[in-house]
Amino acid sequence: MTDFPFGFSSRDDDERKRREDAERQGGEANGPDANNPFGFGGPGAGGFDPAQLGQMLTSLGQMLSGMGQPGGPQAGPVNYDVAKRLARQQLGSSVTPVSASTTSAVADAAHLAELWLDSATTLPAGATKTVAWTANDWIEETLPTWKRLCDPVAQQISGMWTATLPDEARDMAAPMMGMLGQMGGLAFGSQLGQALGQLAKEVLTSTDIGLPLGPTGTAALLPAAISEFSAGLEQPESEIMVFLAAREAAHQRLFGHVPWLRQQVLGAVEDYARGIKMDFSALEQAAQGIDPMALSDPSKLEEILSQGAFEPQTTPEQKQALERLEMLLALIEGWVEVVVTEAIGDRLPGAGALAETLRRRRATGGPAEQTFATLVGLELRPRKLREAAALWRRLTADAGMDARDGVWAHPDLLPDSADLDSPAGFIDSVIGGGTTAFDDPLAQLAETEARERDAAKQASEGDNGSEDDSADQ
Repeated sequence: MTDFPFGFSSRDDDERKRREDAERQGGEANGPDANNPFGFGGPGAGGFDPAQLGQMLTSLGQMLSGMGQPGGPQAGPVNYDVAKRLARQQLGSSVTPVSASTTSAVADAAHLAELWLDSATTLPAGATKTVAWTANDWIEETLPTWKRLCDPVAQQISGMWTATLPDEARDMAAPMMGMLGQMGGLAFGSQLGQALGQLAKEVLTSTDIGLPLGPTGTAALLPAAISEFSAGLEQPESEIMVFLAAREAAHQRLFGHVPWLRQQVLGAVEDYARGIKMDFSALEQAAQGIDPMALSDPSKLEEILSQGAFEPQTTPEQKQALERLEMLLALIEGWVEVVVTEAIGDRLPGAGALAETLRRRRATGGPAEQTFATLVGLELRPRKLREAAALWRRLTADAGMDARDGVWAHPDLLPDSADLDSPAGFIDSVIGGGTTAFDDPLAQLAETEARERDAAKQASEGDNGSEDDSADQ
Protein backbone atom coordinates (compact mmCIF):
# COMPACT_ATOMS: atom_id res chain seq x y z
CA MET A 1 0.00 0.00 0.00
CA THR A 2 1.51 3.31 -1.04
CA ASP A 3 -1.42 5.67 -0.43
CA PHE A 4 -1.91 7.42 2.87
CA PRO A 5 -5.26 8.90 3.92
CA PHE A 6 -6.15 12.55 3.46
CA GLY A 7 -3.35 13.28 1.03
CA PHE A 8 -0.33 11.94 2.95
CA SER A 9 1.79 10.65 0.10
CA SER A 10 5.14 11.24 -1.46
CA ARG A 11 5.77 13.36 -4.54
CA ASP A 12 6.66 10.26 -6.56
CA ASP A 13 3.28 8.73 -5.71
CA ASP A 14 1.47 11.89 -6.83
CA GLU A 15 3.32 11.99 -10.16
CA ARG A 16 2.71 8.29 -10.66
CA LYS A 17 -1.03 8.81 -10.13
CA ARG A 18 -1.08 11.70 -12.61
CA ARG A 19 0.62 9.56 -15.23
CA GLU A 20 -1.81 6.67 -14.62
CA ASP A 21 -4.79 9.01 -14.75
CA ALA A 22 -3.58 10.50 -18.02
CA GLU A 23 -3.03 7.05 -19.55
CA ARG A 24 -6.52 5.90 -18.54
CA GLN A 25 -8.03 8.99 -20.07
CA GLY A 26 -6.11 8.49 -23.31
CA GLY A 27 -3.98 11.60 -22.73
CA GLU A 28 -0.43 12.30 -21.71
CA ALA A 29 1.06 13.04 -18.33
CA ASN A 30 2.03 16.49 -19.50
CA GLY A 31 -1.39 17.40 -20.89
CA PRO A 32 -3.15 20.68 -20.29
CA ASP A 33 -4.40 19.66 -16.85
CA ALA A 34 -1.20 18.03 -15.62
CA ASN A 35 0.03 21.18 -13.89
CA ASN A 36 -3.30 22.00 -12.29
CA PRO A 37 -2.88 20.65 -8.76
CA PHE A 38 -6.30 21.77 -7.56
CA GLY A 39 -8.33 20.01 -10.22
CA PHE A 40 -10.35 23.09 -11.23
CA GLY A 41 -11.98 22.83 -14.63
CA GLY A 42 -14.01 25.19 -16.69
CA PRO A 43 -13.96 27.57 -19.57
CA GLY A 44 -10.66 29.28 -18.71
CA ALA A 45 -7.28 28.53 -20.24
CA GLY A 46 -6.01 25.05 -19.46
CA GLY A 47 -9.31 24.06 -17.81
CA PHE A 48 -8.96 26.75 -15.10
CA ASP A 49 -12.17 28.45 -14.05
CA PRO A 50 -11.49 31.73 -12.16
CA ALA A 51 -15.14 32.06 -11.16
CA GLN A 52 -15.13 28.66 -9.44
CA LEU A 53 -11.86 29.46 -7.67
CA GLY A 54 -13.25 32.80 -6.50
CA GLN A 55 -16.36 31.15 -5.06
CA MET A 56 -14.29 28.57 -3.18
CA LEU A 57 -11.89 31.16 -1.77
CA THR A 58 -14.79 33.40 -0.71
CA SER A 59 -16.46 30.49 1.10
CA LEU A 60 -13.18 29.52 2.76
CA GLY A 61 -12.59 33.10 3.89
CA GLN A 62 -16.04 33.29 5.43
CA MET A 63 -15.44 30.09 7.36
CA LEU A 64 -12.01 31.17 8.58
CA SER A 65 -13.38 34.51 9.79
CA GLY A 66 -15.95 32.71 11.96
CA MET A 67 -13.50 30.36 13.65
CA GLY A 68 -13.82 30.32 17.40
CA GLN A 69 -17.05 32.31 17.37
CA PRO A 70 -20.44 31.02 18.49
CA GLY A 71 -22.29 29.62 15.53
CA GLY A 72 -19.05 29.45 13.55
CA PRO A 73 -17.86 26.53 11.42
CA GLN A 74 -18.42 23.01 12.60
CA ALA A 75 -15.86 21.76 15.12
CA GLY A 76 -14.35 18.30 14.82
CA PRO A 77 -11.62 16.41 13.01
CA VAL A 78 -13.34 16.97 9.64
CA ASN A 79 -15.41 20.02 8.74
CA TYR A 80 -18.32 18.43 6.91
CA ASP A 81 -19.94 21.78 6.14
CA VAL A 82 -16.90 22.55 4.00
CA ALA A 83 -16.95 19.05 2.50
CA LYS A 84 -20.60 19.27 1.50
CA ARG A 85 -20.24 22.79 0.09
CA LEU A 86 -17.18 21.98 -2.02
CA ALA A 87 -18.74 18.73 -3.27
CA ARG A 88 -21.86 20.58 -4.41
CA GLN A 89 -19.75 23.30 -6.04
CA GLN A 90 -18.05 20.65 -8.18
CA LEU A 91 -21.44 19.46 -9.39
CA GLY A 92 -22.53 22.99 -10.26
CA SER A 93 -26.05 24.37 -10.22
CA SER A 94 -27.29 22.36 -13.18
CA VAL A 95 -28.07 19.03 -11.48
CA THR A 96 -31.28 17.91 -13.17
CA PRO A 97 -33.94 16.41 -10.88
CA VAL A 98 -35.00 12.83 -11.57
CA SER A 99 -38.16 12.78 -13.68
CA ALA A 100 -41.24 10.76 -12.75
CA SER A 101 -40.76 8.45 -15.74
CA THR A 102 -37.15 7.72 -14.75
CA THR A 103 -38.19 7.05 -11.17
CA SER A 104 -40.79 4.59 -12.44
CA ALA A 105 -38.19 2.89 -14.67
CA VAL A 106 -35.84 2.46 -11.70
CA ALA A 107 -38.66 0.95 -9.61
CA ASP A 108 -39.60 -1.47 -12.41
CA ALA A 109 -35.96 -2.53 -12.88
CA ALA A 110 -35.57 -3.15 -9.16
CA HIS A 111 -38.79 -5.18 -8.98
CA LEU A 112 -37.69 -7.38 -11.89
CA ALA A 113 -34.22 -7.83 -10.39
CA GLU A 114 -35.67 -8.92 -7.03
CA LEU A 115 -37.83 -11.55 -8.74
CA TRP A 116 -34.83 -13.01 -10.51
CA LEU A 117 -32.68 -12.98 -7.38
CA ASP A 118 -35.24 -15.03 -5.42
CA SER A 119 -34.14 -18.14 -7.29
CA ALA A 120 -30.40 -17.44 -6.96
CA THR A 121 -29.97 -16.96 -3.20
CA THR A 122 -31.58 -18.04 0.05
CA LEU A 123 -31.31 -14.51 1.43
CA PRO A 124 -34.61 -12.63 1.05
CA ALA A 125 -34.95 -9.08 -0.24
CA GLY A 126 -33.04 -6.64 1.95
CA ALA A 127 -34.29 -3.30 0.64
CA THR A 128 -37.57 -1.88 1.87
CA LYS A 129 -37.57 0.73 -0.90
CA THR A 130 -35.72 1.55 -4.12
CA VAL A 131 -35.07 5.19 -5.01
CA ALA A 132 -33.53 7.18 -7.86
CA TRP A 133 -30.88 9.65 -6.64
CA THR A 134 -29.27 12.67 -8.20
CA ALA A 135 -25.60 13.29 -7.49
CA ASN A 136 -26.66 15.81 -4.82
CA ASP A 137 -28.90 13.18 -3.22
CA TRP A 138 -25.96 10.78 -3.10
CA ILE A 139 -23.81 13.34 -1.25
CA GLU A 140 -26.57 14.09 1.26
CA GLU A 141 -27.61 10.48 1.91
CA THR A 142 -24.13 8.95 2.18
CA LEU A 143 -22.49 11.68 4.27
CA PRO A 144 -23.41 10.05 7.63
CA THR A 145 -21.50 6.92 6.64
CA TRP A 146 -18.54 8.98 5.35
CA LYS A 147 -18.45 10.65 8.76
CA ARG A 148 -18.01 7.28 10.40
CA LEU A 149 -15.31 6.30 7.90
CA CYS A 150 -13.32 9.54 7.96
CA ASP A 151 -13.63 10.78 11.56
CA PRO A 152 -11.40 8.10 13.14
CA VAL A 153 -8.66 8.56 10.52
CA ALA A 154 -8.65 12.35 10.74
CA GLN A 155 -8.91 12.35 14.53
CA GLN A 156 -5.97 9.99 14.90
CA ILE A 157 -3.79 12.03 12.54
CA SER A 158 -4.75 15.30 14.24
CA GLY A 159 -4.13 13.92 17.73
CA MET A 160 -0.65 12.63 16.93
CA TRP A 161 0.81 16.14 16.98
CA THR A 162 -0.02 16.69 20.67
CA ALA A 163 0.16 13.10 21.91
CA THR A 164 3.84 13.31 22.89
CA LEU A 165 3.74 16.77 24.47
CA PRO A 166 4.18 16.99 28.27
CA ASP A 167 1.03 17.86 30.18
CA GLU A 168 2.27 21.38 30.99
CA ALA A 169 3.11 22.12 27.38
CA ARG A 170 -0.20 20.69 26.23
CA ASP A 171 -2.11 22.99 28.61
CA MET A 172 -0.15 26.04 27.49
CA ALA A 173 -0.67 25.19 23.83
CA ALA A 174 -4.40 24.47 24.21
CA PRO A 175 -5.67 27.71 22.59
CA MET A 176 -3.29 27.35 19.65
CA MET A 177 -4.08 23.65 19.30
CA GLY A 178 -7.78 24.46 19.17
CA MET A 179 -7.18 26.80 16.27
CA LEU A 180 -4.92 24.27 14.55
CA GLY A 181 -7.61 21.65 15.06
CA GLN A 182 -10.13 23.81 13.25
CA MET A 183 -7.62 24.44 10.49
CA GLY A 184 -7.08 20.70 10.21
CA GLY A 185 -10.84 20.17 10.07
CA LEU A 186 -11.01 22.65 7.19
CA ALA A 187 -8.15 20.91 5.38
CA PHE A 188 -9.66 17.45 5.80
CA GLY A 189 -13.11 18.77 4.87
CA SER A 190 -11.69 20.37 1.74
CA GLN A 191 -10.10 17.11 0.57
CA LEU A 192 -13.20 15.09 1.42
CA GLY A 193 -15.37 17.57 -0.48
CA GLN A 194 -13.19 17.34 -3.58
CA ALA A 195 -13.31 13.55 -3.39
CA LEU A 196 -17.06 13.29 -2.82
CA GLY A 197 -17.76 15.74 -5.63
CA GLN A 198 -15.82 13.53 -8.02
CA LEU A 199 -17.38 10.33 -6.70
CA ALA A 200 -20.91 11.71 -6.98
CA LYS A 201 -20.42 12.10 -10.73
CA GLU A 202 -19.22 8.52 -11.19
CA VAL A 203 -21.04 6.13 -8.83
CA LEU A 204 -23.89 4.13 -10.32
CA THR A 205 -25.54 2.76 -7.15
CA SER A 206 -25.33 3.26 -3.40
CA THR A 207 -23.09 0.19 -3.03
CA ASP A 208 -20.95 0.79 -6.12
CA ILE A 209 -17.66 0.66 -4.18
CA GLY A 210 -18.73 -2.32 -2.07
CA LEU A 211 -19.54 -0.37 1.10
CA PRO A 212 -23.02 0.15 2.60
CA LEU A 213 -22.89 3.93 2.18
CA GLY A 214 -26.62 4.66 2.06
CA PRO A 215 -29.33 4.38 4.72
CA THR A 216 -30.18 0.89 5.92
CA GLY A 217 -32.82 -0.82 3.77
CA THR A 218 -32.63 1.74 0.94
CA ALA A 219 -31.52 0.59 -2.52
CA ALA A 220 -30.53 3.51 -4.74
CA LEU A 221 -29.58 3.94 -8.40
CA LEU A 222 -28.23 7.14 -10.01
CA PRO A 223 -29.90 7.38 -13.45
CA ALA A 224 -27.78 10.28 -14.75
CA ALA A 225 -24.52 8.42 -14.09
CA ILE A 226 -26.01 5.22 -15.52
CA SER A 227 -26.96 7.03 -18.72
CA GLU A 228 -23.42 8.34 -19.10
CA PHE A 229 -21.99 4.90 -18.30
CA SER A 230 -24.28 3.31 -20.91
CA ALA A 231 -23.34 5.76 -23.67
CA GLY A 232 -20.27 3.85 -24.81
CA LEU A 233 -21.74 0.36 -24.48
CA GLU A 234 -23.63 -1.76 -26.98
CA GLN A 235 -26.37 -2.92 -24.60
CA PRO A 236 -29.64 -0.98 -24.30
CA GLU A 237 -29.78 1.33 -21.30
CA SER A 238 -32.89 -0.45 -19.98
CA GLU A 239 -30.96 -3.75 -19.75
CA ILE A 240 -28.01 -2.03 -18.07
CA MET A 241 -30.45 -0.53 -15.57
CA VAL A 242 -31.82 -3.98 -14.68
CA PHE A 243 -28.31 -5.43 -14.39
CA LEU A 244 -27.18 -2.68 -12.01
CA ALA A 245 -30.44 -2.95 -10.07
CA ALA A 246 -29.71 -6.66 -9.56
CA ARG A 247 -26.24 -5.86 -8.21
CA GLU A 248 -27.66 -3.24 -5.87
CA ALA A 249 -30.39 -5.60 -4.67
CA ALA A 250 -27.87 -8.39 -4.07
CA HIS A 251 -25.73 -6.06 -1.95
CA GLN A 252 -28.81 -5.03 0.01
CA ARG A 253 -29.76 -8.66 0.66
CA LEU A 254 -26.32 -9.39 2.02
CA PHE A 255 -26.03 -6.32 4.24
CA GLY A 256 -29.67 -6.57 5.30
CA HIS A 257 -29.62 -10.21 6.44
CA VAL A 258 -26.05 -10.63 7.68
CA PRO A 259 -26.35 -8.43 10.77
CA TRP A 260 -22.67 -8.42 11.69
CA LEU A 261 -21.37 -7.56 8.20
CA ARG A 262 -21.94 -3.78 8.18
CA GLN A 263 -20.23 -3.42 11.56
CA GLN A 264 -17.32 -5.62 10.49
CA VAL A 265 -16.68 -3.61 7.32
CA LEU A 266 -16.95 -0.18 8.90
CA GLY A 267 -15.22 -1.33 12.09
CA ALA A 268 -12.17 -2.41 10.09
CA VAL A 269 -11.74 1.21 8.98
CA GLU A 270 -11.87 2.34 12.61
CA ASP A 271 -9.27 -0.27 13.56
CA TYR A 272 -7.10 1.02 10.75
CA ALA A 273 -7.33 4.56 12.13
CA ARG A 274 -6.32 3.44 15.60
CA GLY A 275 -3.21 1.84 14.12
CA ILE A 276 -1.86 5.05 12.54
CA LYS A 277 1.43 6.11 14.12
CA MET A 278 3.84 8.94 13.43
CA ASP A 279 7.61 8.48 13.65
CA PHE A 280 8.45 11.45 15.87
CA SER A 281 12.15 10.60 15.90
CA ALA A 282 12.19 11.14 12.14
CA LEU A 283 10.40 14.44 12.68
CA GLU A 284 13.05 15.55 15.20
CA GLN A 285 15.87 14.64 12.84
CA ALA A 286 14.17 16.48 10.00
CA ALA A 287 13.65 19.54 12.20
CA GLN A 288 17.31 19.62 13.23
CA GLY A 289 18.44 19.57 9.62
CA ILE A 290 16.10 22.28 8.36
CA ASP A 291 17.65 25.60 7.44
CA PRO A 292 15.11 28.32 8.37
CA MET A 293 16.17 30.29 5.30
CA ALA A 294 15.29 27.32 3.10
CA LEU A 295 11.64 27.50 4.12
CA SER A 296 11.23 30.60 1.99
CA ASP A 297 12.04 28.52 -1.10
CA PRO A 298 8.98 26.44 -2.12
CA SER A 299 11.11 23.91 -3.98
CA LYS A 300 13.24 23.28 -0.86
CA LEU A 301 10.15 22.92 1.30
CA GLU A 302 8.65 20.42 -1.17
CA GLU A 303 11.89 18.45 -1.08
CA ILE A 304 11.76 18.28 2.72
CA LEU A 305 8.13 17.16 2.73
CA SER A 306 8.79 14.49 0.11
CA GLN A 307 11.44 12.78 2.25
CA GLY A 308 8.75 10.90 4.18
CA ALA A 309 9.38 12.23 7.68
CA PHE A 310 5.90 13.75 7.85
CA GLU A 311 4.06 10.64 6.67
CA PRO A 312 2.25 8.26 9.04
CA GLN A 313 4.07 4.97 9.52
CA THR A 314 2.23 1.79 8.60
CA THR A 315 2.01 -0.44 11.67
CA PRO A 316 1.35 -4.19 11.90
CA GLU A 317 -2.07 -3.48 13.44
CA GLN A 318 -2.91 -1.19 10.57
CA LYS A 319 -1.85 -3.78 8.00
CA GLN A 320 -4.03 -6.41 9.68
CA ALA A 321 -7.05 -4.09 9.62
CA LEU A 322 -6.49 -3.29 5.95
CA GLU A 323 -6.10 -6.94 5.04
CA ARG A 324 -9.32 -7.79 6.90
CA LEU A 325 -11.20 -4.98 5.17
CA GLU A 326 -9.80 -5.90 1.77
CA MET A 327 -10.77 -9.53 2.32
CA LEU A 328 -14.32 -8.66 3.34
CA LEU A 329 -14.84 -6.38 0.35
CA ALA A 330 -13.47 -9.05 -2.00
CA LEU A 331 -15.81 -11.69 -0.54
CA ILE A 332 -18.79 -9.33 -0.80
CA GLU A 333 -18.08 -8.37 -4.40
CA GLY A 334 -17.33 -11.95 -5.39
CA TRP A 335 -20.56 -13.23 -3.87
CA VAL A 336 -22.60 -10.49 -5.57
CA GLU A 337 -21.02 -11.28 -8.93
CA VAL A 338 -21.83 -15.00 -8.67
CA VAL A 339 -25.39 -14.49 -7.41
CA VAL A 340 -26.25 -11.86 -10.03
CA THR A 341 -24.79 -13.99 -12.84
CA GLU A 342 -26.87 -16.96 -11.70
CA ALA A 343 -30.02 -14.83 -11.31
CA ILE A 344 -29.81 -13.17 -14.70
CA GLY A 345 -28.64 -16.21 -16.64
CA ASP A 346 -29.68 -15.88 -20.28
CA ARG A 347 -32.38 -13.31 -19.55
CA LEU A 348 -30.03 -10.45 -20.51
CA PRO A 349 -27.85 -11.43 -23.50
CA GLY A 350 -25.21 -8.80 -22.68
CA ALA A 351 -24.90 -9.60 -18.97
CA GLY A 352 -21.51 -11.27 -19.37
CA ALA A 353 -20.07 -8.30 -21.20
CA LEU A 354 -21.49 -5.93 -18.59
CA ALA A 355 -19.93 -7.93 -15.77
CA GLU A 356 -16.55 -7.83 -17.51
CA THR A 357 -16.90 -4.07 -18.07
CA LEU A 358 -17.49 -3.54 -14.36
CA ARG A 359 -14.55 -5.79 -13.46
CA ARG A 360 -12.26 -3.78 -15.73
CA ARG A 361 -13.68 -0.56 -14.33
CA ARG A 362 -12.70 -1.75 -10.86
CA ALA A 363 -9.34 -3.17 -12.02
CA THR A 364 -8.20 0.05 -13.70
CA GLY A 365 -8.67 1.94 -10.46
CA GLY A 366 -11.44 4.34 -11.41
CA PRO A 367 -12.42 7.41 -9.43
CA ALA A 368 -14.20 5.35 -6.78
CA GLU A 369 -11.16 3.22 -5.98
CA GLN A 370 -8.78 6.19 -6.08
CA THR A 371 -11.00 8.21 -3.76
CA PHE A 372 -11.36 5.32 -1.33
CA ALA A 373 -7.59 4.81 -1.33
CA THR A 374 -7.05 8.52 -0.65
CA LEU A 375 -9.58 8.80 2.16
CA VAL A 376 -9.12 5.44 3.85
CA GLY A 377 -5.76 4.15 2.58
CA LEU A 378 -7.06 0.93 1.00
CA GLU A 379 -6.76 -0.38 -2.53
CA LEU A 380 -9.02 -3.33 -3.30
CA ARG A 381 -6.88 -5.70 -5.32
CA PRO A 382 -8.77 -7.09 -8.34
CA ARG A 383 -6.85 -10.37 -7.98
CA LYS A 384 -8.59 -11.06 -4.67
CA LEU A 385 -11.96 -10.13 -6.13
CA ARG A 386 -11.60 -12.62 -8.97
CA GLU A 387 -10.40 -15.36 -6.63
CA ALA A 388 -13.28 -14.70 -4.25
CA ALA A 389 -15.77 -15.00 -7.12
CA ALA A 390 -14.11 -18.25 -8.22
CA LEU A 391 -14.43 -19.70 -4.70
CA TRP A 392 -18.13 -18.79 -4.40
CA ARG A 393 -18.76 -20.25 -7.86
CA ARG A 394 -17.07 -23.57 -7.00
CA LEU A 395 -18.79 -23.71 -3.62
CA THR A 396 -22.18 -23.24 -5.30
CA ALA A 397 -21.48 -26.01 -7.80
CA ASP A 398 -20.08 -28.47 -5.25
CA ALA A 399 -22.04 -27.76 -2.04
CA GLY A 400 -25.18 -26.00 -3.25
CA MET A 401 -26.76 -22.59 -2.78
CA ASP A 402 -27.88 -23.21 0.82
CA ALA A 403 -24.39 -24.11 2.01
CA ARG A 404 -22.85 -21.19 0.12
CA ASP A 405 -25.15 -18.61 1.69
CA GLY A 406 -24.89 -20.33 5.07
CA VAL A 407 -21.22 -19.38 5.22
CA TRP A 408 -22.34 -15.82 6.06
CA ALA A 409 -23.96 -17.05 9.30
CA HIS A 410 -20.88 -16.10 11.33
CA PRO A 411 -17.63 -14.23 10.52
CA ASP A 412 -15.56 -17.18 11.74
CA LEU A 413 -17.06 -19.33 8.97
CA LEU A 414 -15.84 -17.11 6.13
CA PRO A 415 -12.88 -18.20 3.99
CA ASP A 416 -9.57 -16.46 4.57
CA SER A 417 -6.85 -15.39 2.17
CA ALA A 418 -5.27 -18.85 2.13
CA ASP A 419 -8.64 -20.37 1.19
CA LEU A 420 -8.85 -18.03 -1.81
CA ASP A 421 -5.45 -19.23 -2.99
CA SER A 422 -6.41 -22.88 -2.46
CA PRO A 423 -10.21 -23.24 -2.18
CA ALA A 424 -10.37 -27.04 -2.32
CA GLY A 425 -9.78 -27.51 1.41
CA PHE A 426 -12.41 -24.94 2.36
CA ILE A 427 -14.99 -26.48 0.03
CA ASP A 428 -14.22 -29.96 1.41
CA SER A 429 -14.79 -28.68 4.95
CA VAL A 430 -18.25 -27.46 3.94
CA ILE A 431 -19.17 -30.65 2.09
CA GLY A 432 -17.61 -33.08 4.55
CA GLY A 433 -19.93 -32.61 7.49
CA GLY A 434 -19.34 -28.97 8.30
CA THR A 435 -22.70 -27.96 6.89
CA THR A 436 -24.43 -28.29 10.26
CA ALA A 437 -22.25 -25.48 11.52
CA PHE A 438 -23.51 -23.28 8.73
CA ASP A 439 -27.13 -24.14 9.44
CA ASP A 440 -27.02 -23.44 13.19
CA PRO A 441 -23.68 -22.92 14.98
CA LEU A 442 -25.42 -22.76 18.38
CA ALA A 443 -27.11 -26.11 17.78
CA GLN A 444 -23.75 -27.64 16.91
CA LEU A 445 -22.26 -26.25 20.12
CA ALA A 446 -25.12 -27.71 22.17
CA GLU A 447 -24.65 -31.06 20.44
CA THR A 448 -20.92 -31.05 21.24
CA GLU A 449 -21.61 -30.25 24.91
CA ALA A 450 -24.18 -33.07 25.08
CA ARG A 451 -21.65 -35.56 23.69
CA GLU A 452 -19.08 -34.43 26.23
CA ARG A 453 -21.59 -34.88 29.09
CA ASP A 454 -22.49 -38.39 27.84
CA ALA A 455 -18.81 -39.32 27.63
CA ALA A 456 -18.18 -38.02 31.16
CA LYS A 457 -21.20 -39.96 32.46
CA GLN A 458 -20.06 -43.18 30.83
CA ALA A 459 -16.57 -42.71 32.24
CA SER A 460 -18.03 -42.15 35.71
CA GLU A 461 -20.23 -45.26 35.44
CA GLY A 462 -17.18 -47.24 34.32
CA ASP A 463 -15.21 -46.14 37.35
CA ASN A 464 -18.08 -47.10 39.67
CA GLY A 465 -18.30 -50.49 38.02
CA SER A 466 -14.60 -51.08 38.58
CA GLU A 467 -14.99 -50.18 42.27
CA ASP A 468 -17.91 -52.64 42.63
CA ASP A 469 -15.84 -55.44 41.03
CA SER A 470 -13.01 -54.75 43.46
CA ALA A 471 -15.41 -54.89 46.41
CA ASP A 472 -16.81 -58.29 45.27
CA GLN A 473 -13.34 -59.71 45.10
